[in-house]
Formats: sequence, C-alpha cells, structure tokens
Amino acid sequence: MTPQIILYIIIGITVASYVFSEVLDFLNFKAFRKDIPEEVAGFYDKEKYRRSIEYHHTQSRFSFLTSAISFAVSILMLSFGGFGWIDQILRPAFPNPILLALVFFGVIMLASDILTLPFQWYSVFVIEEKFGFNKTTIKTFFVDKLKGYILGGLIGGGLLSLLIFLINQMGQSFWIWFGVIASAFMLFMNMFYTSLILPLFNKLSPLQDGELKTAIQRFAQKVNFPLDNIFVMDGSKRSKKANAFFSGIGKKKKIVLYDTLIENHTTDELVAVLAHEVGHFKRKHIVWSYFISVAQIFFMLFVLSLMIYNANLSLALGGKEQAIHLNLLAFAILFSPISGITGLFTSLLSRKNEFEADAFAKENFSGTALATALKKLSVDTLSNLFPHPVYVFFHYSHPPLLERLKALS
Repeated sequence: MTPQIILYIIIGITVASYVFSEVLDFLNFKAFRKDIPEEVAGFYDKEKYRRSIEYHHTQSRFSFLTSAISFAVSILMLSFGGFGWIDQILRPAFPNPILLALVFFGVIMLASDILTLPFQWYSVFVIEEKFGFNKTTIKTFFVDKLKGYILGGLIGGGLLSLLIFLINQMGQSFWIWFGVIASAFMLFMNMFYTSLILPLFNKLSPLQDGELKTAIQRFAQKVNFPLDNIFVMDGSKRSKKANAFFSGIGKKKKIVLYDTLIENHTTDELVAVLAHEVGHFKRKHIVWSYFISVAQIFFMLFVLSLMIYNANLSLALGGKEQAIHLNLLAFAILFSPISGITGLFTSLLSRKNEFEADAFAKENFSGTALATALKKLSVDTLSNLFPHPVYVFFHYSHPPLLERLKALS
C-alpha cells in the first residue's frame, strides 16, 4: 500500500472508533430510568438515587466533551503530519534510534497529559468533589503525576528500549524474544505489584488483630486459601470509593482492603467480598487470564513483525524516512480494531468469571452477605443500575449489579 492509502485507513479507523464509541455512550446516556429497582429499594432513597442519575449524566456530558477534543487533536495530527513533524525536529538532536524513540514518545505523552490536565483537574476537583467522592489534595494530585512520570519512564522506557533494540538486532524473529520478556515481566508484576509498586502511591498497614482478621483467617483456612498477609490501604487518601483485592502467584497471597471498605461494611460482608476474590483464585481465573494475556501479546507481536519494517507506515504519518517509533505508532492504530475484538472476548470471559466467583462466595460463605455488600458498594459509588445492554456487551468487565443479584438469588 502507498503511504497515502495507509493514512486514509488510519484516519478511517480513528473516525470509525470515535463514532462507534460515541454511539455506545449516547445509548448508555439515554438508558437511565427514574424508578428504583425493588432489589435495592431498601438501600436507595429517592434523593440518593436522583444524585446517582445526576452523577452519571454529568460524567457522560463531560466525557462527550473530552472525547471530542481528543478526537479533533488526533485528526489534526494525522491529517497534517504532526507526528512526522515531531520526528523531524527531534532527529538531529538524537541520532541514536533508541534515545530518539524514547524522547519522541515522551514528548507526545507529556504534551497529551498537559493538554488534558485541565480536564483531569475538573474531573477530580469539580465533578468528584461535587458528588462527595474526592479526597485528593492538590499536593497528592501533582505528586501522583510526578511519580507516574518517573515510573512510566523507568518501566515503559525500559521495555520500549528493549523492544527497539531487539527489532534492530534480531530481525523478524524479535517478536518471540520480546514476547518471552513481556510475559516474564507480567508474571513479575503479578507477584510483586503489592510489594514494590503500590507502596509508592499508598500506605499499606497490616490489619490489626480483631474480629475481622480472625474471620478472614478462619475462612482462608476453611477453603485452603494460602494467605500470607492482610493489609489495609489508605484508599481514603484519594477517594471515598472502596475496593478489595488479593495479589501474588504461588503459595502465599496478600489480601488488600481499602480503609473505606472496612468503614462501611460489616465483618460478614467484608468476608463475603473476599470470598468472591478467593473464588477467582480457586476457579483458576487468575492463571487463565495470565495465559490469555500472554497469547494476546504473542499474537500482537507477530502481527507487528509483519509490518514493523514497512517504511510506508512512517511516511503515512508524515515522516521523511523509516522510523521504528513512527511505525509503532501507526501499527497501534491499525491494530486497534483487532485488539477491540480480542478485548470483547476478554470482557465476555471476565463477566463469566465474575458470576463464577460470586457463586463460589455463595457456596462457601454467604450469598446474602455478598448481595448486601454489592448493594452497599453500588449505593456508595452511585453506580449505574440500568446500563444499556449493548454498552455492557462492549465495555463492562463485570456484570451489572442487578444481573449479579439475580444470579445470587
């Protein structure tokens, strides 16, 4: 294909993706209902439910605005060769291909983040503040950004450098070598994320002895769950929204509870939530998800190996010569329809896994306690009780609340 045809395809994919996403968002925006479902009537009063609808309407309108601006910038950059222009400016100062690629993507990501900074600020300090969720201070907001830049530069920059080195040195077989490295990195992160990365952003404290810790340990022993440590995370540092998860692969697992979750739930409800998470482990969801992710990585890298040496990709983005970083950017857009399809199947599997984890919690602890916890979480986060089915099909990794309650009952 000529560079011009490739550019038309890239722009076509960008336009189609934007239009499709906006149609789904519009369907979901119109799907709200004013009646309170019987299943959660005891938890939602009319005022709280009205605020839930208002919250999602506000978020949706804001999303329409930010998506439109992002789309406009993308189309302008593609149509006028903006990415090639950036490459031409940087190339004389950075003759090393790896360093040039690092600076190129660093400039794009930093410019994108600066462009969207006012919208990020508005989302956190206006919308989330208005509806009572925000606990983030201005200092935390900017410190998080700085840490994110550093972490992204070290990890993302390291992986990108390695990828470009292999592309230049190993030829078409680079995809096998980098696939192995990426798979090992994913495994490492699964094992050590809670120990190495999470403490950079949040404080983890061991759960103190008491009724909750005893109940969790008793349940873990009952279902033969290899529990190492139970931590409480200061989620309230940034938001009132709550969550819980476990991490680790192997004999020892770490459970992490948000402090906001502990504040708003009984001991039985908390154990039920953890029983759901344990269900993912017992049903081998974590292992299967890992292998599926590995298969997706290898498939993507294989397709990349068929395109990465095509100079027309760089020329399509406005470059004057072949550049691996321009080819990577073009490939990311061209591959997005395929990744959307694979992501769709991943979401289908994820929703199936959530039902299975709920069933495990019901069978091994209490379906009633889990249902109550899910209702409380829904109310506390002002979740959408009536998402459009098509929107759910394409976007939801978890089943909607009412579907989960129906399955539990």
